[in-house]
Amino acid sequence: MLVLLGILVVAGIVVATYLFSLAYTFNTQTTTIAPAFPVEATRPVRAPAAEHAMNILLMGSDVGAGSGASEDLPGVPNGARSDTMMLMHIPENRDDVYVMSIMRDTWTELPGYGEHKINAAMSLGGVPLVVRTIEGMFHAPVDHVIIIDFEGFKGLTDALGGVEVNNPIAFQSEGVHGEFFDQGPVTLDGDSALKFVRERYAFTDGDYQRVENQQLFIKGVMSQLLRADTLTNPLKISDVVHQISPYLSVDEDFNAGTAASLAFSLRSVRTDDVHFFTLPNLGIGTSLDGQSIVLKDDAAIAEIADALDTDSLGEYLESSHTEDQDVQG
Repeated sequence: MLVLLGILVVAGIVVATYLFSLAYTFNTQTTTIAPAFPVEATRPVRAPAAEHAMNILLMGSDVGAGSGASEDLPGVPNGARSDTMMLMHIPENRDDVYVMSIMRDTWTELPGYGEHKINAAMSLGGVPLVVRTIEGMFHAPVDHVIIIDFEGFKGLTDALGGVEVNNPIAFQSEGVHGEFFDQGPVTLDGDSALKFVRERYAFTDGDYQRVENQQLFIKGVMSQLLRADTLTNPLKISDVVHQISPYLSVDEDFNAGTAASLAFSLRSVRTDDVHFFTLPNLGIGTSLDGQSIVLKDDAAIAEIADALDTDSLGEYLESSHTEDQDVQG
């Protein structure tokens, strides 16, 4: 989603036929999530102070790795599971973008199903249940939903000519075709990018480091996209759109026009204005049925819910020091 916004900002400076081509590619190659939202009666009402803010639920699915979710559930494109979940908040002033990662093993109430890991919502009730769960946690409406299959990272990375990340921990990815990633600046090609964002078994803290690596990769993509040699290269921009669109699933109201309008409103945002953080939690625990889970921090969730209601998430991050300084670097 962040990549597409950058692309559309760039596209605003070129000719109409080029814009039409990008829009046609996006609208015809993406998959529509239908339905993406729960019934209106179950959804929260937006607070007046956040009337012009926007919340977008971003999910990464690992269909290529074999997810096993049912294709018969509502709004489950390609049988996907929500292996990665982020809530992107865009404030009314459009000066910044805030991206909050939610650990997939977070133990919480799934409406109508009792307590489960949050990533079970997709397999139990499809995208509408995921949205209802997130809206129930933060008492704030989700405006759009976007899902990307991790396989799309390969073509995206190669279309950009590689993506550089500052890897905080050296590790060897799993599998016969595993790869070693040294500590420090690493340039990823397509296959390497997929291994980098998928890996969790190589780390003592598992998903915690994987979430940070995914944030680092997205930050690296944005930095590469906003480089001068990308901004001035229509062929590269077109290639990026063609490579990523087939791996995107979006809600019915999110089309190229919606993305372009949002991108124009964010035209002043640059890489350092995008702030990543992870939903605070109370660490690892065990459920009554023996599952390893991530324990919710209800106090932090309440503070974030209040910040979303008052469109003051930036102030919350400054006061709580929650923002990940490594991802900012």
